[in-house]
Amino acid sequence: MFWVLLLLLAWAAAGTACTRLCLASVRAAAADDAHTLDGRGLTLYEAAFLSGGPARVAELTLVSMARQRRLLLAHTGWATVVDPRGRDEMERSVLGAIGPDGQSRIAPVRTSAAAAEAVRVLADRLVAAGLAVPDGARTTVAGAVREVRSATAAVLVLAAVALLMPAQAPHERALVAVWFTLPLILTMSCLAIARIEVHPYTRWASPAGQHLLSSLTHRADPDSDDRTYLTTVAVRGIRAVGEPNLRAAFGHREPHL
Repeated sequence: MFWVLLLLLAWAAAGTACTRLCLASVRAAAADDAHTLDGRGLTLYEAAFLSGGPARVAELTLVSMARQRRLLLAHTGWATVVDPRGRDEMERSVLGAIGPDGQSRIAPVRTSAAAAEAVRVLADRLVAAGLAVPDGARTTVAGAVREVRSATAAVLVLAAVALLMPAQAPHERALVAVWFTLPLILTMSCLAIARIEVHPYTRWASPAGQHLLSSLTHRADPDSDDRTYLTTVAVRGIRAVGEPNLRAAFGHREPHL
């Protein structure tokens, strides 16, 4: 009857992992339901953050300033300030990242602007509105899912050990298989449910945020008005930029010597 001890271990692993997953899912759902939308649409910066995170916000700011001829973005990967007056905190973050010389490589400017306080404030506001995924929510659920997968593997290993134990009659092996099937069903069911519940989350936007994003335009048109053009860049990123030289500015890499 040593297999009973193995069965208890299997149940302990499955029960602990599934309980953690359920609690993590409930906390993530509570975070979404705890806030209500204020009825307004997304700003360009908000759409950029929900679509691509801090880096997308920095890219949108650079493209917007370049479209207004207040910043020159060369295809060689350099940014040059034309108008040193920022019209909002995001633009001031970009200008601060470029520095007093008025010229800098685009890559470090994008990195610095993405880490600026203005972007952190934007992120906090979106999380508070229930539109963005909190930093720990997705990580917690993902960790719980990994734990359930590990518990599933542990149940299979323990079942194999129990079935391979000597001096077992055929009918006893069948009984062992049936009992170990139960914790296996539990873990597999939790994984199936988690796949359905967790799948709608993206890296940045919550389901509510994704719903607002879905109402925005997704088709790039270099000849459209600035608002539509920048909305497309916010949602789709640099690949939506119509000008080849501007795309090349963001994709430029220094040759390795």
